[in-house]
Amino acid sequence: MLFVINALTKVPRPRQSTRNGHSANNIQIQSNFNAVFEQLNKWFKSNFLFLNFDKTYFIQFTSKSKYTSDIQIKYEDKQISIANETTFLALFINNNLSWKKHIECIQSQLSSACYAMRSVKPYVTINTLKMIYCSYFHFVMIHGILFWGNSPDSIKIFRLQKKIIRIMMGCRNRDSCRKLFFNLEILPLPSQYSFSLPLFMIRNKNQFLVNSEIYHTDTRQHANFHQPSANVTGYQKGVYYLGVKVFNMLCSCIKTESDNPKKFKVVLQKFFI
Repeated sequence: MLFVINALTKVPRPRQSTRNGHSANNIQIQSNFNAVFEQLNKWFKSNFLFLNFDKTYFIQFTSKSKYTSDIQIKYEDKQISIANETTFLALFINNNLSWKKHIECIQSQLSSACYAMRSVKPYVTINTLKMIYCSYFHFVMIHGILFWGNSPDSIKIFRLQKKIIRIMMGCRNRDSCRKLFFNLEILPLPSQYSFSLPLFMIRNKNQFLVNSEIYHTDTRQHANFHQPSANVTGYQKGVYYLGVKVFNMLCSCIKTESDNPKKFKVVLQKFFI
């Protein structure tokens, strides 16, 4: 699956043209999409793959206040239906990237994990409980956290995380979880999100510029990643903007370990705990 996705990135993207500086030229956009879709279909055929048109959809991503164009994509007299949401690599994606649907779906899974934890707690040790937490809660929670971790609805997942931590430690519903997270060496959801951002930066260094590559003056920030300028709130909340911001805020003793990803991850995790 990942091989197919990486290969498809080589297919040219459609260009969006505008008319009068405001409304999109739907005819030109539709023509570009149809041309790209024809290339996609040829790629599938050349790799002995079959594209099922009945299960093929496209999503037009837009903000809530932005005008949605009436775009139609056809290929060999077959029209591709438009969808408002879809599932991609276990992530529920909608046309405005609100992540509310995804959080609602994993919320039910994590609630079941809390019930399972409460059922087995009297019979196993704390180390076994931590293994159950990692298997049934942690890995579900962190999947795609780079995208939805700063969503307003993420507070629902954080509440469930505090609930299962209290169950593991046998605490009451209103007890503070700050010391419980520290004793179990488990990162709270907000810290887990912040922890994932620098890791993303280190694993994708080639996609970012360093200040020394742009400015030739030797300053204290010359080794930091270049912070791109952005006025759109949606971009400022994205991983490419926040990843640079969080990494540059780390102390120098952590950033010096960035050449060794494994050691960097260990040092960074101790810092957040």
